[in-house]
Amino acid sequence: MNKILTASLDWVDTRFPLSKMWNEHLAQYYAPKNFNVWYYFGSLALLVLVLQIVTGIFLATNYKPDAALAFGTVEYIMRDVEYGWLIRYMHSTGASFFFIVVYLHMFRALLYGSYRKPRELLWIIGMFIYLCLMAESFLGYLLPWGQMSFWGAQVIISLFGAIPWVGEDLAVWVRGDYVIADATLNRFFVYHVVLVPIILLGLAVVHIIALHEVGSNNPDGIEIKKNKDPETGIPRDGIPFHPYYTVKDIFGVAVFLILFSWVLFYAPELGGYFIEHNNFFPADPMKTPTHIAPLWYFTPFYAILRAVPEKLLGVIAMGAAIFVLFLLPWLDRSPVKSIRYKGLIFKLALTLFIISFFGLCYLGMEAPTPTKTWFARLFSVIYFCFFLLMPWYSKWDKTKPVPERVTD
Repeated sequence: MNKILTASLDWVDTRFPLSKMWNEHLAQYYAPKNFNVWYYFGSLALLVLVLQIVTGIFLATNYKPDAALAFGTVEYIMRDVEYGWLIRYMHSTGASFFFIVVYLHMFRALLYGSYRKPRELLWIIGMFIYLCLMAESFLGYLLPWGQMSFWGAQVIISLFGAIPWVGEDLAVWVRGDYVIADATLNRFFVYHVVLVPIILLGLAVVHIIALHEVGSNNPDGIEIKKNKDPETGIPRDGIPFHPYYTVKDIFGVAVFLILFSWVLFYAPELGGYFIEHNNFFPADPMKTPTHIAPLWYFTPFYAILRAVPEKLLGVIAMGAAIFVLFLLPWLDRSPVKSIRYKGLIFKLALTLFIISFFGLCYLGMEAPTPTKTWFARLFSVIYFCFFLLMPWYSKWDKTKPVPERVTD
């Protein structure tokens, strides 16, 4: 049997670099030996991506992208398709968990400087993945054709109209009609099911290839490739990704699935945060909900949009809040990467940034009032100051000496 398997593998290897890929990306890929709990979220993001694609395929087989039938087909999936309710809730819950995992993955990069040289391109690719994920979520948000889906899409698409000269034509092009209608639903379905997932998968592959080219960062921010054994060429502070980190990731997956299953079976709507109550009513163009807000993972940027009184400036501010993340590798001028060796100024700035992000997240879900608007403006200023002032406070910050070898 072993001879047959070996011969089969040799036959494949002469035609496709299977063993080479296995060795380069798993068995002989050396990762730092001091990974901690923050390094679970990259593999978990890949897990949720696969989960969303698989459940999305099953949902698409029973969904009808028709303005007259879309809401009914969702109800059909929930009530009549065998285990359709489970697949639908796995997909909706998975969408929120995807953003939770990605936000934690991005926050880990902030903590340990994973966006710094030589990983600038890796960070930019990751940001494009984040943009695609936002687009994918927005496109899928309209498909249930519920009240909040319809009116949420109406608000977001109307923002294109604020762009000078081409705004109104661009909004009509996005909708495919002068109002959100059947044409909008059809094209959003195609983009959500075909176009964006292909781009997302391609970017994920490129992201992994880029990661393995420059090597993984670690909590100390030390480049393990600079300290190799002269005889073997293996990093002294590295261990093979397989089996050590594959076992570690399996444990992380198990914990993640426990939390995911608890939400899935006991609170799939999570009090309206994962699925809004208004989305259990069919879309009605003649009845506007009293309060329109996007799902929680868009609300920080939505709060920034509402904090600016003029529509065009609000759109610019919202776009700038995302664009500034692309510039992060060049804004951080600290001589060290990891927060372990950065000083009080950076830690204070990061704490204020976390408070502002959660504050904006909360305010974006709430109906606007004058007091809440002023708080949103305050948090927006803190959010932008964290990035725009980084070239100065990261340089002034007193840092600790970085060890030559990674710590346990």
